[in-house]
Amino acid sequence: MLTTALGLMVLAIVLAWPVPILLAGAAWPPRAPGLALALWQSIALAGGISMIGSLLVFGLIPFGATPVTALVAVAGHVAAGTLPTGATLAGMMALCLAVILAAHLLLNLSATFIRAERQRRRHHTLIGLLSDPLPNDHEGTRVIDHAAPIAYCLPGGTRSATVLSRGLLSLLDAGQLRGVVAHERAHLRQQHHLVLLAFKSWHSALRWFPIANRAENAVALLVEMMADDQARLEVDDRTLAEAIALVGTAHLDEVSGTQSPRAAAGVLDDTSSADLVGPRVNRLLGDVPALGPAARALALSATAVLLLLPLALLVTTR
Repeated sequence: MLTTALGLMVLAIVLAWPVPILLAGAAWPPRAPGLALALWQSIALAGGISMIGSLLVFGLIPFGATPVTALVAVAGHVAAGTLPTGATLAGMMALCLAVILAAHLLLNLSATFIRAERQRRRHHTLIGLLSDPLPNDHEGTRVIDHAAPIAYCLPGGTRSATVLSRGLLSLLDAGQLRGVVAHERAHLRQQHHLVLLAFKSWHSALRWFPIANRAENAVALLVEMMADDQARLEVDDRTLAEAIALVGTAHLDEVSGTQSPRAAAGVLDDTSSADLVGPRVNRLLGDVPALGPAARALALSATAVLLLLPLALLVTTR
């Protein structure tokens, strides 16, 4: 199993550094943001499995010929309080590190989701008290009394809301407003907050891991582009680009020291971040072509291979 442990370690290193850097710098993701998002997810999942798997397999070498039989043997040795012949300090440390790393990632993920749910519930309460429903709207759109042009979505288990400011309503025309609302509702339908929370958790758990920050930023931009593509079904590209640019100025109130309602209530996604506005507007006005069939097939294949490779290495180990 030593060969498998080394193979998983190499795969973990490749997925932790060169592959994410190449993907973050690639030109094709704006042409197929959904595929790029799936690839980022497969990189993160396969990287985690490979990292934990390499430590686990190395530590299991004295216990059996395959990971499955070795895990069964570990249970027996734990119950008996013994160690097999050939067990080393390095192997035992590797097993402990594998368990600690897996527990750290899972507990951090759970804590991130629990904390986000509490923030959303509190925010829903505040929005219910401090906002009014949008006239002639029956899909949970709320209006807050704020001068800055603000638009965001507030997901929830049994209730969701699209929140707009009066400043936004006075700034945008009917077409631009329709595009903004369609964009925010696309976030809710496609459950983008779950994807963002997963990568936020990864970054939080591995703060010493520089690529985690790059992955979180790249994914944030991709989900915005996916929501833009849904809004493009409602309005033309120029109208949507103008609306994005106007809504993007909402961050200025936070920079100048005036805390926005989103920041005060703990909203996790910031869809009007200045870092996200420019690439989105350029994509809409630049007439970016869709990714071709061959390139799409290659991206899908890469996603599937990355997901299956570490699992195949673990299952087929002899």
